Order: sequence, then structure tokens, then C-alpha cells
Amino acid sequence: MAFVKDMLRMWAHSWKRFISIAMITLLGVAVLTGIYAGCRDAFRSTDRFFDAQGLHDVQVLSTAGLSNGDIAALRKVNGVAKVQAERSQEVTFDLDGRKSATMQEIGTNGIDQPYLQEGRMPKKAGEIAVTRKFIRDSGKRIGSRLTVTPESASSDTSDTNDTNGADGTNETNGTDEAPSFPTKLTIVGVVLDPQNLSNPDGYSAMTSFRSTATTDYTFFAPSDGVTGTLYTSATLLVKGAAAESTFDESYENTVKQVTDRIDGTVKTDRQKARRQELLDAGNKKIADARAEADKKFADAQSQIDANRQQFNQQVDQIVSMQAGAAAAGAAANGANAGAAAAAGATTPQLDETTRETMRETIIAASPELTQAKQQLDQAQSQLNEQKASTEQTLKTKENELKTSIPQVRWYVQDRQSLGGFSALKSDLDSIQSLGNAFPIVFLLVAVMMSLTAMARMVEEDRSLIGTYVGLGYGRLAVASRYLLFALLACLIGGGLGLIAGFLGIPAFLLVVLQGMYVMPGLRLEYDWLYGSLGIALFVVGVLAATIYACVQEMRQTPASLLRPKAPRAGSRILLERIRPVWNRMGFLGKVTARNIFRFKSRLIMTVGGVAGCTALIVCGLAINDTVADLGIKQYRDIYQYDLMVVSDDSDASAMRTKVASDGRVTSSLDVRIESGDLTVAGSGDGDSGKAGSSGSESIQLVAVPEKHLSDLGEMVTLQPVSSGILGTSGVGKTGSLKLDDDGVIVAQSAASALGVKAGSKVRLTNGDGVQATAKVSAVNRNLIGSDVYVSETYYAKLFDSKDAKNTKNSKSSEDSEALTWNAMLAKLSGSDTSQTDYAESLEEDSSVMKAVSCAHMADSFKFDLMGAVVALIVALAGGLALVVLFTLANTNVSERVREMATLKVLGFFDREVHHYVNREMMILTVMGVILGLPLGRLVGGMLTMALNMPSLYFEVEVKPLSYVIAAVATMAFALLVQLFVNPVLDRIDPISSLKSVE
Repeated sequence: MAFVKDMLRMWAHSWKRFISIAMITLLGVAVLTGIYAGCRDAFRSTDRFFDAQGLHDVQVLSTAGLSNGDIAALRKVNGVAKVQAERSQEVTFDLDGRKSATMQEIGTNGIDQPYLQEGRMPKKAGEIAVTRKFIRDSGKRIGSRLTVTPESASSDTSDTNDTNGADGTNETNGTDEAPSFPTKLTIVGVVLDPQNLSNPDGYSAMTSFRSTATTDYTFFAPSDGVTGTLYTSATLLVKGAAAESTFDESYENTVKQVTDRIDGTVKTDRQKARRQELLDAGNKKIADARAEADKKFADAQSQIDANRQQFNQQVDQIVSMQAGAAAAGAAANGANAGAAAAAGATTPQLDETTRETMRETIIAASPELTQAKQQLDQAQSQLNEQKASTEQTLKTKENELKTSIPQVRWYVQDRQSLGGFSALKSDLDSIQSLGNAFPIVFLLVAVMMSLTAMARMVEEDRSLIGTYVGLGYGRLAVASRYLLFALLACLIGGGLGLIAGFLGIPAFLLVVLQGMYVMPGLRLEYDWLYGSLGIALFVVGVLAATIYACVQEMRQTPASLLRPKAPRAGSRILLERIRPVWNRMGFLGKVTARNIFRFKSRLIMTVGGVAGCTALIVCGLAINDTVADLGIKQYRDIYQYDLMVVSDDSDASAMRTKVASDGRVTSSLDVRIESGDLTVAGSGDGDSGKAGSSGSESIQLVAVPEKHLSDLGEMVTLQPVSSGILGTSGVGKTGSLKLDDDGVIVAQSAASALGVKAGSKVRLTNGDGVQATAKVSAVNRNLIGSDVYVSETYYAKLFDSKDAKNTKNSKSSEDSEALTWNAMLAKLSGSDTSQTDYAESLEEDSSVMKAVSCAHMADSFKFDLMGAVVALIVALAGGLALVVLFTLANTNVSERVREMATLKVLGFFDREVHHYVNREMMILTVMGVILGLPLGRLVGGMLTMALNMPSLYFEVEVKPLSYVIAAVATMAFALLVQLFVNPVLDRIDPISSLKSVE
């Protein structure tokens, strides 16, 4: 019992060490569990929401639309739980300019169901539910009315719609019709689209650089009032996928099995079948046109024949009359009147030659008959020409039918292709990667500080340990005094750390996340396994340090332990050998130098602990500086142009005319911009339809006219880069990179994510879904977005554009008509504000699809989530620095109580004693700061390499101010600790402290 009481008394006496170990454990467990818990809570709530709304696991798109046969084939695929045929239509309306929206039918099979936020779901024709973004932008409310105008044939079916029959109809085939929605609409509800969880009322600038939406808004309508049997897509749910977390690899593997089956047989068979349907429909149109033409020609021929018969009858009647008159005259010259009467009673019989001669004579003698015969002959000739022309046209149509109908292509996509899903996942994954890295530093610091504190604690009880061992107590029993002390501190600190880690930090992160994304049903959850392992990790580390300290002391005999530990032997330090310096130092300066460098363990622990804390602060600030400069570097340094304007192919000429007429452009470059994919050749199946899968990246494909390749360098800074280590990269000279016909130039943001280098082979997918294997000629410095630059000639070579193969020798790129230059990069005159206003005014023009001002993007680019996490990390690192310095300072004082007492006996005032002790700590702190600043840059580079996000490359940047802040913060913490240490020095009693232990 006395042993226990003494142990408790010893614990109470060492309350400062207890608090130090508990605080370090608290901070470490909080960092280890907090970021993880926040991301996990977001993952789980989002997964529950996706399951409740039936977000599709697989989506199938086709360039020719999907028929009932396609839907039936998908239902037969092994592993498919549900299939829902989707109908949608793009419409436009007037909302402070021309805006576009997608009319989306609400599925009846429970897939992709919108989440009702306000009002009710639409049920009748003409009713719609809209997103909160539309309500915010339009100022409309529930009950408001809206009139929309359907756009012309969508790009998804434009190829098939070109296969017109002879009658000029524009149907896809004989039975299927494109979807059509009501145009007079009434808003009855506000919903959340499960495919896009972006918060329109939050940090809207966050996702602007990653937006993948093809229209401005989405309107949800019921099946009532929707016509058309041709489907724009098919959405699928996979068996067993709902039981997995949508963000886990197990879910991806489950879905991939089904997508592989669709890609394997169904896709190929249905592509051929669908094309054959289109061919049959085209042949049927041609056959129907031939039958209709034959009927029209037959009717016309019958009419001509009837008119000719009537004409012949009229001429024959005249011939008969003239022949009868001639016969009557001949009889009158005869012998008797009886013969004349007999001759007048019968028409003379004429042979065919005579009759034909008389016809021609009669017709020639009559202008009216001559004109009538000419009209009949002309009508017959025209009819014959029309028949020949029509037959030739139909034969040409038959010959051109197979080439005019392109191959049907299916695109099988999973959730990764959804822009909102991939953005949320990449954000959370990046934050989680930081949460996995920082606790390592906290753990190392915790072990170092625990070793320092517990070693000193054991050394202080050296004689007591010898007494207990001499009295027969086992070494394990004696060591348990310190092991239980450390264990209790870890458990208490860890328990508080779990509270902060599963409640405090997640609540902070989720507040930031909810400013970016809408996540219904979000709640905080505790993970017993992860929390227990988090505490266990620090318990093991601290106990290991405590065991090491105990073993170092207890391996001695009780007699040795009962005697005071012999002081360290005097020795020279390196500075003493530098005479010019050493001889000019004062007495206290020399004592300080000897104290610092003679006690190696204290030097290493103090410098190492301070360096680790400083490095964490620098690392956090480095990430913040890196993210803060992304927009400026990209939109002011890399992009030299001020404006990018994009239009539909059909409006390209009007767009250029509009921009030119405004007179704001000082120089411009016409290009073609397409959205596509870049896949590393040989990585998996290379299916670029899976935009978010491993080895694939969504890109912006920029084709440059052949005659203006040199002008690209004036619009975009072309600098070759080579991958470096620890977040660095080698950047070549500006202007040393040229675009040519031997390969493509890939943006650094995409190349870094996929491991692409100059000379690599990649698979490109253009805007029409055509795939080709391309050579990477160079990697260009690029931080935001994934641009791939390609020359006009190389584009034609890759994607087999027959019209473009001879463009290199043509007079001009415009005359060749190889590609439609649907975009313009332009430099503008005027201030940043005027350029932003001009871009906004252009978007109101009907010929402009998108206008982007680089000045606006540079000013508005933000990454609030990363900034919030960095602020959290810096705060925790600052707290750790304060605890570390407090622990080291108290340990330093406890080790030198007799020394401080001696100084007081020698006449040192309290203030001089403070200066004597604190000077050593400040020097050690400065040394730790000097070491921690470059170490923080090193760790920052490693962590930014781990932040592998779509369309972003983190070029590590640490501003001088950040180094100053980190150094000043650490020194401020050291000064703050002095306020706690000085009273301890004042309470040292020289008499009791100098008493001999013996």
C-alpha cells in the first residue's frame, strides 16, 4: 500500500510531465482521427444519399441514341439489377441573355431520382422541378412560368439525322423519334440533382475550373407529356454495388465487372445492330421514295398517253374527213349517181404510210395542231429526263448510304465520369492524404518528447528506484510506476483527442464542405476500431520510450542506483578550438556554449522537436501559398491571352464576326477546342469513356491551324518541364518549346497525374469520341486544367480527317475547310474590369457558347477547402510547438536545479538566472528554426506531390513571408514558455537544492 501511495505522490509531483504527454497525445490523436473522420463522415453521408436517390452505377450513351432493343440487351447483362431508359432534350430560354438547359425526364425505375428540397415533385405535363442554382440566378420561384425553345437536333444524333431519304425527311429511323418535351412550363418544386452536389450558395468559384456541364441548368419533368421512343442514354444499377461504399476500391471492382461485360459483347453487337437498323431505315426510305416516284411517273405517263390518244383521235378524224371528201369528189366524176351514193356510204381504206403522211400534212398545215404535238413531245421528254434523273439519284443514295451513316459508338461510363462526383471525391481524397501524412510527424515528436520527459523522471527517482530494488521489489513492479504514468497520460490525452478528432475537427471540416457541396443527411459518426488504433499507436510509441528510459537506469545494480549519478566528464567543444572567436566570448557565453554542445541528447531533442514543429508550420503555409498562387500563375503567367470565346460549329463564323466588330481585340488566334480524354497507352483497357478511371484524365483538346503554329507561343507560354523530386520540376526556357506535326504537347497537370513524359505514347479521344494513339512531343508547364495542344495536320493524321490531310500544302487553313475553328484566343485592350465585363456581355450573344476572361479567373480562383485544412494544420502545429517547448524547458530546469541553486548562492539575481537559462533555450530554438525552415519546404514538396487532383498541378511555392511567420511564431511560443518557466526558477531554494543526497 505504501508503494502505491508513494507512486501516486510521485505522479502528483510530476503533473507537468503528465500534462505534456497528455497534450502531445491529444494533438496527435486529434490530427490522426480528425481529418480522417471528417472525410469519412462526408463519404458515408454521400454514399447513403446516392443509394437513397438511386444514383446510377453505369451510364450508357450512344452516338445514334438508344432503342428498345438496346435497353433489352442491357437488361440481359449478368450483374445488372435495374435498367432505366432516359429521355432528355436540350432547350434554350431567355434569362438576361440566351441560356440553355437540359429537360430531363424523371425516371420511373428509381434511378437518378432528384432530391426534393422545396415544393413538390412534378406530376402533370408542363410541370417541372428546377435546381436551386436556377432559382438563385433567375429570381423565379415556385409557381413561376417559363417558356423554352427546343434546340436543333442534338449532337448525339446529328450523324444519323443526316441520313435523309429522297423525300427529305429527318427521322432517325422508321419507328423511333427523338424525345420531345412540353415548352410551356410551370415550376412546382426545387430539387437537388444527385449527379451534381455543388452548393450554388457556397463557394461557387471553387469548381469553376472543373465544370463539366454542357448546359447551364437542368429541368426535371414527369413522363406525362414527353414523346419519342428514342432514348438519349440508359442508366444501370449493379447488383451488390449498393452494399459497397461508392468511394472504395471494392465498389469500383464490382462495377468494373459489369462494364467489362458490356464492353465485351453487348456493346459490339448492339453497335452493329443499331447501325444496321439505320441502314435498313435508310434503304426503306429509298425504296419508299422509289415507289412514290414510280407512282408519280406512272400517273404522269398515263396523263400524257391520254392526251396523246385524244390528239391522235382528233387528227385521225380530220384524216378520215379529208379521205372521205376526196373519195366523194372522185365518184362525182363517174358515170352514174348510184356509184356516187355507194362511194359516199363507205370510208375509203388507206394504208398506214398514206395515213401517216396525211397526219403529218394536216398537223403541219395547222398551227394549233403543231403546237399541241410539240407540247406532248416536250412533256414526254421532260418526264423521261425526270425518270432518269430520279433513278440516278436513288442509285447514288443507295451507293452512299453505307458511307453516310457512321459507325455507331457506345460510351460506357461509371460514376467517375460525373463532374460533381469526381470533384467531391478528389477533394476529400486530397484532404485525407494530408490527414495520413501529418500524424507521422506528431507521432515522432511525441516519442521524442516522451523519451525526454520519462528519462528525466526516471533519473530523478534514481535513488528511490535503487531503494525499492534493494528492498526486494521486482524491476517490473518498479518500472510499472512510470509505465502506468505514461499509459494514463496517453489514455487521458487520447480520449480527449478522440473527442476533438471525431467531433471538433470533423464539425469544422464539414462546415467548410457544406459551403461547397450539398450533402443531405450529414452526421458525425464514431469509428471504434480506428479510434482505438489511434490511441494504441501513441500508447505504443510513448510506452516504448518509457521502457527504454527505465531499462537504461534499471540495468544497474541497487548500489549504483543509490549513489548520485556521476557528472559528465568535462570535454572541449569545437568552438573552443576556434581561438579568435572563443577568446572574445565572455564567461557566461562560454558556459552557455559548453552547456549547449556538451549535452548531446538535450541538444538533439530540443533542436529536433523545434525543427519538427517549425517544419509543420512551414509545410502548412507552403500548401497555402501554393494554392493561393495557382490562379495568378495560370491565368496571368501561363495564359498570355485575355479572352477565350467558344461557340457551336454552326455559329463559329458569326462569333468571330461579332468579336471582330467590337473592336476590343488587339490580336487573336482561331483554334478548335474539344472536350476529350487522355489515357495512358497500355493501362488497362484504355476505355476513355471511363473518364475518372485509373490512367485516364479529362482534357481540353486544342487544335491549332497549320499556318499559325508559331502564333500559339504568343497566346500561351510554352515551357518544357521535366519531373523532379519532392514537388519540384525542371522548367525550360520560355519559348523553347514549339508545336509541330510530330506529336502533341500535354499539360503538366495531366502529365503529372498519369506519369506521362516526352516521348510517351498516349491514347486521345476527341470530341466526336474517335480514339487514336498519339506521341507526346513535350510536356508544357500548366497548373490548372488539362490542355493538350495538337497541330491541324497531326489532328488529321490521328483522327483520319480526310478533308484535312492536305492542309499543310493549302493556301490557308481557312480555305482548306478541314476543321471548324469554333474558338478564339484573344488579347484585349482595357483594364481587367473592362475585360471581365466584356466577357460577360459576349455570353449574352446567341452565337457565343462560352466566354472566359483570364483576369476574372485569376481574381476569383479560390480553394477554400484546402485553405481551411491548412489553417487547421498550422493551428495544431503551433499547439504542438508550444507543448514541445514547454516540455523541454521544464525538463531542462529539472535537470539543472542544483546548478541554478549554485548560481543563486553565488549572488545571481533572479533576472540573471532567467537570462542564463532562457538564453540557452532561445539559442536551441533558433537552431531548431534554422533546421525546420528547409525541412518544412522539403516536407511541403512531398505532401503537394501527394495532392494528385484532376486538372491541377501544385507547383510548390513558399513565400518569404511564410518563412518569417513560421520563425516568428516558433520564437513567440518560446518566449511564451519563458513566462511559465521563470516562476519555477524563482521558486528554487538554494539550501534544500544543494543538500547532498547522501
